[in-house]
Amino acid sequence: TSIISKEGKWYVARCIELGVVTQGKTVEEAQKNIKEAVSLYLEDCPETEIKKLLLKKSPLVRTLEVASRG
Repeated sequence: TSIISKEGKWYVARCIELGVVTQGKTVEEAQKNIKEAVSLYLEDCPETEIKKLLLKKSPLVRTLEVASRG
């Protein structure tokens, strides 16, 4: 799962299951970069760890709204 958010001039992409983070100047670039970063992370990851990661359930990601003060 990846989450992309705008932080200043950059779009920051995070793979929340693995803790991998990267950035890009556009959403598309950030998405491309997170795919590459996750691939590189998994290349160095022992097979036993990859199996553990695959057995994990994906986190529940939800949006929320809060009332403004005013």
